Amino acid sequence: MTMLAQLKELEECGIDFAGLIFYERSPRFVLKGGLTPEIMRKEGIRINRVGVFVNEAIENVLTAVEDWKLDLVQLHGDESPRYCEQVSNHVNTIKAFRIGKDENIPYKIRPYQEAADLYLFDTLGQQLGGTGEKFDWKLISKAAVSKPYFLSGGISLEDADEIKAFASGENKLFSLDINSKFEVSPGKKDMDKIRKFAKQVKNYQ
Repeated sequence: MTMLAQLKELEECGIDFAGLIFYERSPRFVLKGGLTPEIMRKEGIRINRVGVFVNEAIENVLTAVEDWKLDLVQLHGDESPRYCEQVSNHVNTIKAFRIGKDENIPYKIRPYQEAADLYLFDTLGQQLGGTGEKFDWKLISKAAVSKPYFLSGGISLEDADEIKAFASGENKLFSLDINSKFEVSPGKKDMDKIRKFAKQVKNYQ
């Protein structure tokens, strides 16, 4: 999220989390839309805030947690288990994993079992960040993931029924991470699509 007005709309339609990207090379970098911690405090923004970081210095992450009052931190780079553990000592931490074809998910997440509070599963691409494409969700079911996780990667409005079916057998699915399929342009969301999707997947578990 990069726009104050859309953060307010998210609150109004009952969305649980707003992602704020602190990776300067991202077209969705939080400061590109004029958001600042001061503006969010002044406007009384209450929605839970997830700060997204990519291979950032730990001290910079913790400074952002304090300044922006982040509720969760999502680590989307090559952060080590030790790095995740250090961050999670201060704030609930999500470690993101990019999943490719026939990925061995248990092998990939095992080193982070005690280091992260939650996981996020996204689609593997050639560059950091989202691809707008889905991966094979059956890989998660086969992995029997034991920690709560966010499901990400190309989720669209048309996926609501598939998500409901998937969620019925996945008691560790914690939340859905939606992005590019609900955008007009990077950082600017299509709020009508988000409202419709929220209604479709509400109480899916």
